[in-house]
Amino acid sequence: MQLTLVRHGEAAPAIMGNDHQRPLTERGHIQAQETADYLKNIIQPDVFVVSPLLRAQETLAHLQQYFKDVPVVVCNTIKPEDDAKVAVEWLSQLPYESIAVVCHMNVVAHMAEILTSESFHPYHLAEARIYEQAVIAAGLSTQIKSFIPNA
Repeated sequence: MQLTLVRHGEAAPAIMGNDHQRPLTERGHIQAQETADYLKNIIQPDVFVVSPLLRAQETLAHLQQYFKDVPVVVCNTIKPEDDAKVAVEWLSQLPYESIAVVCHMNVVAHMAEILTSESFHPYHLAEARIYEQAVIAAGLSTQIKSFIPNA
């Protein structure tokens, strides 16, 4: 089973405290495109799981250009303030062999920490890490590849 975790690209600052509608900056779009270009020949996702926040949705759009027929599930448990343990449990219930997740720094790095039992390693903007595991559960994943965009 393969799990790909992607952090969104650089986003504009919150306007009047609205964190949910922060769009990607021009640099963020370039980062997301670099990541999509890297992943297009490496993964074959059965499903995309994405945060409902705009910056994650815009990052996913770059991946979708290469995987037009892959279904998308919007997940409300992978927002920045969410509990990574709940997110991992939610993902473990999905009936897919290859899952690609696009979300946010705090939750994605804590999910990786749980999955690998390694210490916390922050994700760069638009960074992708690919994991292999028999099932999605604490301590059972091994990171096999990673990519950090140059932009």
